[in-house]
Amino acid sequence: MITARTYPGTQAVARAVSLLKAFSDARRGWRLTDLARAAHLHKATAHRLLAALEREGMVTRDPAGGEHYRLGPEAIALGARAARASDLRATVVPELETLAASSGETATLEVPAGGAMLILHEVPGGALLGAVPEVGTRWPLHATSTGKALLALMPGSQRRDLVGARLSRHTPRTIISSSALDRELDRIRRRGYAVAAEELERGYVAVGAAVQDSAGRPVAAISLGGPRVRFPATRIALLGRQVRTAAERISQALGYRGTPC
Repeated sequence: MITARTYPGTQAVARAVSLLKAFSDARRGWRLTDLARAAHLHKATAHRLLAALEREGMVTRDPAGGEHYRLGPEAIALGARAARASDLRATVVPELETLAASSGETATLEVPAGGAMLILHEVPGGALLGAVPEVGTRWPLHATSTGKALLALMPGSQRRDLVGARLSRHTPRTIISSSALDRELDRIRRRGYAVAAEELERGYVAVGAAVQDSAGRPVAAISLGGPRVRFPATRIALLGRQVRTAAERISQALGYRGTPC
């Protein structure tokens, strides 16, 4: 029987996708040789696939005809259609706008992706000095409020698979001990929201809460973040409760009927 793994053309599709996924906010353009290396493909294979992607408008090259590739107009249009079709995003955005307006801080929607948290949408706050997250950016699970909020609701085995045995250090405040992380996740489960105080970046604080689907699985998280000077302990608790309540409303809109986390 032909499976998805052995179906003719599957390998070519997977390789083409690996090329497209190499593009990010941090690396918006690639030369052929570097892109092939990043996607773990032979240069000739990458060149053939990129030619096909270029014909479909998924990638584009420099007008001068060089080998410097960027995402094309069809890729941008496809991403926009995917964002508009997302029930999660449509449900969350009004809550983010309310949180950003009421707090003055930047609100984000993040989802787990490849062992990290991916920023799917953000609403800037009204404060002059604020966080500037970029949609598409990925952050480590254990060093973010959103990642820790999700980990707190996951089974232990799944949690260990995602974070691995070694926890990367990003600041002196980053949790790098598995036992310390377990204790932190216990606290998050009790209060219903997570705090990352200068654990990802010096001077940056965020509070986050998990969003659960109809089966109770943590599928996303929302957060409010900004500079440390605007996040004293009393305000962290207030914002944490606001984020938790918003996450509960989103979870209910997605069909979750269990006890709020």
